[in-house]
Amino acid sequence: PADTPGEPLPQLAESDGPFGDALAALLGRNLPQFVYMDDMVHRIVATIDNLPRDYVAPKLMPVKPVPGLLITDSSGEALALSPKNAERYAPYVSFVDAVPTEAMVALYARFYPLFQEQYEKLGYPGKYFNDRLVEVIDHLLSAPENDGTLRLTQPRILYQFADPKLERLSAGQKILLRMGHANELKVKSKLREIRQALVSMAPASALGRHDSRS
Repeated sequence: PADTPGEPLPQLAESDGPFGDALAALLGRNLPQFVYMDDMVHRIVATIDNLPRDYVAPKLMPVKPVPGLLITDSSGEALALSPKNAERYAPYVSFVDAVPTEAMVALYARFYPLFQEQYEKLGYPGKYFNDRLVEVIDHLLSAPENDGTLRLTQPRILYQFADPKLERLSAGQKILLRMGHANELKVKSKLREIRQALVSMAPASALGRHDSRS
């Protein structure tokens, strides 16, 4: 099995089977309900790299879209994100919350050379993907936490946050806001666990400079 220590890793272009099997063994048979099982390493690396930016291409995301449409409340001309919208994210957040952090990070470390190779293919030769991963986690953890009403506007087809400061947030931080306050706190708690596991790993040369510092 590809996740057995000491076994050679597959080539990047042939990694979907071994990496997908290892993930499914760790996370369960319902994994395909939430995650695309093709081009997995590329999807993960490209999405993580783009979460702090203005836009993440849905077709590149490893996670399948949350079912249904955004749920809103309206009062006259005022438009707001409905508290019921958080229910759409509940199965995804429960899935993330159940991820065994230490085992997941160990699996990531096992397949890390493939993530690093893909990261360099994106145009970052000589840079560590793990550094970028920790940087993106920190960025997501800095997202604002709003337990009140989130006002919206709809200038065209897509909704936007009425508050210009919120609308200027990155794609990743907006996702956290849209999933609702309670869900955001749960996801951030898991991200903190993952970050701690990442920075505790050694050696630094294997995964990037963040591995040897907190």
